[in-house]
Amino acid sequence: MKKKAAHAAGKGLRGRDFVSVDDCSAGEIRSIFALASAMKSDRNKYRKALQGKMMALIFEKPSLRTRTTFTVGIKQLGGDSLLLTPADISLGKRESVYDVAKNLERMVDGIMIRTFGHGICTSMADHASIPVINGLTDHEHPCQAMADFLTVMEYKKNLRKLKLAYVGDGNNVAHSLMLAAAKLGGTLFLGTPPGYRPETRVMERCLDLAGESGATIVWTADPAEAVRDADMVYTDTWASMGQEGEAEVRRRIFSPYQVNRALFSLAKRDALFMHCLPAHRGEEVTDEIIDSPNSVVFTQAENRLHAQKAIMFELLRD
Repeated sequence: MKKKAAHAAGKGLRGRDFVSVDDCSAGEIRSIFALASAMKSDRNKYRKALQGKMMALIFEKPSLRTRTTFTVGIKQLGGDSLLLTPADISLGKRESVYDVAKNLERMVDGIMIRTFGHGICTSMADHASIPVINGLTDHEHPCQAMADFLTVMEYKKNLRKLKLAYVGDGNNVAHSLMLAAAKLGGTLFLGTPPGYRPETRVMERCLDLAGESGATIVWTADPAEAVRDADMVYTDTWASMGQEGEAEVRRRIFSPYQVNRALFSLAKRDALFMHCLPAHRGEEVTDEIIDSPNSVVFTQAENRLHAQKAIMFELLRD
């Protein structure tokens, strides 16, 4: 009720959750970008912004970027974090999501959760009166999409004039990218095998949003169509965590979607190459592309820090 009341009172994002890109309006997303850019250019200005605030970081999946950027980010804002792994809580087994949420809301100021089932994240948000941030689920990766679009706008400025291409698996990253493009009015082509399309309900939601924003969201099974004349080409691993048993089958199905010299040459000459990492080099992308001057993958990774600092500030500020 506290989170809903904060929203109803017109207090921006303070006290709310960030479980999906769809939790924010286009204006709120742009405000996060503006704040993230300011934090990136002047870290000292915000070094006491969240002084005394404590974030619980729940990890049910391994992590390099998410753990590092949330841990470092809250400290750079003057707060601190507590790491909780499956050995500590084992959600839904040792203790229910409800019980964990009701405990943590009395002990910390916010929760970041990186887990498998999206329902675990939404349940945590429903039960905890404090803000909950989705650090990744099987359905969405909203913090990644925020960092991605922050990166695109740093390099390319006017999103509405760009064609963005995503090729590979229609997974959690694809879902969040679609929602962000649909909210912000961009053009996004998704090239995936027919059996690995983004979820229908996400596509339907994005098409509804596109009708309001003027965005263009297109799915195609043809990777060349997706990439042709694109200003940005994005890919992700073909088998995400938990899908290791499908890896060999997926390699055969996805091989035409590899971002290599032939495919990337269809994009504009100054197109950016993007990847949320970790990358399986030689599978979804070749070394000559990920290590090329067009690649901005490490800027993306850095921008996780700045985007998430802005999100934490907006949700946790007094």
